[in-house]
Amino acid sequence: MPHEPQPLSPDELDAEAVRTWSSLALAALGRAREDIDAINVYPVADADTGTNLYLTAESADRGLAEAFPEVTDGTGRTSLAEAVRAWAHGALVGARGNSGTILAQLLRGVADVLGAEPAEPAEPAEQAGRGPGGLLARALTRAAEEAYAAVAHPVEGTMLTVAGAAARAGEAAGAAAGTAAEVARAAYDGARAALADTPGQLAALGRAGVVDAGGCGLVVVFGALWQALSGQEPAAEPVRGRAVPVPSSPDPCAQEEDGPAYEVIYLLEASEAAVGELRERLDGLGDSLVVVGGDGLWNVHVHVDDPGAAVEAGVVAGRPYRIRITHFGDERRRARGERAQRAVVAVVPGEGLAGLCGEAGATTVLVRPGEPPAVAELLDAVRRAHAREVVLLPGGAELRAAAAAAAEQARAEGVRVAVIPTRSAVQGLAALAVHDPEGSFDEDVVAMTAAAGATRYGELAFAERQSFTSAGICQAGDVLGLIDGDVAVIGSGLAETAEAVLDRMLGSGGELVTLVLGPDVPDAVAERLEAYVQQGHLAVDTVTYRGGRYSAPLLVGVE
Repeated sequence: MPHEPQPLSPDELDAEAVRTWSSLALAALGRAREDIDAINVYPVADADTGTNLYLTAESADRGLAEAFPEVTDGTGRTSLAEAVRAWAHGALVGARGNSGTILAQLLRGVADVLGAEPAEPAEPAEQAGRGPGGLLARALTRAAEEAYAAVAHPVEGTMLTVAGAAARAGEAAGAAAGTAAEVARAAYDGARAALADTPGQLAALGRAGVVDAGGCGLVVVFGALWQALSGQEPAAEPVRGRAVPVPSSPDPCAQEEDGPAYEVIYLLEASEAAVGELRERLDGLGDSLVVVGGDGLWNVHVHVDDPGAAVEAGVVAGRPYRIRITHFGDERRRARGERAQRAVVAVVPGEGLAGLCGEAGATTVLVRPGEPPAVAELLDAVRRAHAREVVLLPGGAELRAAAAAAAEQARAEGVRVAVIPTRSAVQGLAALAVHDPEGSFDEDVVAMTAAAGATRYGELAFAERQSFTSAGICQAGDVLGLIDGDVAVIGSGLAETAEAVLDRMLGSGGELVTLVLGPDVPDAVAERLEAYVQQGHLAVDTVTYRGGRYSAPLLVGVE
């Protein structure tokens, strides 16, 4: 149930204070969300900063509530350290966009201090800065330091500047033996002053006549902190009044659309040393690089032109998951309040296929073997497509139920959704090839369904153990050739087995063979199979793609 803020002492800094801060920040960001979205011009004018901050705060609040339910209903007490760590972890796993990722790191910095030191009321004889006020000041300072360190190339005039100013103001109040509430008020006032100066620090803001959107959201968060500790509600006018485009720029989002085409975000399980190398690699691929987290779990955010390379860099560093790839063309359209008539969402098993489908205009959901996407991931992709009509390509029989559930929820939100029962990525490619966004929805769905249904699909895999199959007994290490989901050929070599599979699939005719190579399959195999098809079937064309990491050794489609 929603948390009701509890009255606190001005110098009380405990788990209840964190819970109250979280609830107030979430509510305040919810109220300011649209205003902040409207002034989002940096680093990309995609009108989602307010939304990203809100969704990140929502994930943080949920993490706190789920980990410590007693904090939400007042029936028990939880340590400050436990509460603040759960809050920061929730932000990390749910961080959205550039601004949300930085907010997650700010909360981690707060947790590093509040989660490590007890907060006891200060005695009169104690030195200045030793009580809860001093502790909070140190937490805000650490938060700003870690946020700056997480951004590859910090820029002033952004939420980093606001965080730094808040930390300095809070530190001064803490050094003067201020209470926690007084430190929070000083930080809030410092953030407001810094926010007002951002148009003069960043040219993009000055041209649009707005303050920084991320900084505006951060002021809201600091205001919630002060309210949690003082019981006084911040005035809305100093923040929201400045956060309005001046008449000279009625459309602040109408800026140049130069820069990388994609935003890539994923969670990553990796060592700190591996993440250091990842930062260098991603920094060479794009911009707006932010890597936050620690203790083996990281949230990676970057803007690139090659999303596959960004994901591949994560694979080299560790284990990436919850991968989100967003095309800025879609975001800019949404920023202008436009909604596409129709979009395609495709579930794919490799970053190479994700890039291929993305180039065809599809919103993609990248999956790992054995880790099918949840209904929430598919629904999120439908929402990101931002269209009135969506065609969903699940890419596997095991995903049909999740796809159907996501479609049902999207329909309840007013989106017309059709699920095409694709059972393989090659069937999804066939459906995309005939997709006609200008035609009627029903005709488009029928044509895509027919193309997918007319595509026989094959897959080559390696047997992990001895077992019985429809083609006989296989041994560990054997190459299995599957056709339409059933084992049809058992061989010892990849190329030889693939040729046998092609013979069977082309036995009933075909005009086009699609080969999707896994990451470890050499180009020579593709050349051999292309020549094999050409020799035996002169009228059949062959196209070859790289599936990327996580894709099967070989996928085959025959249309």
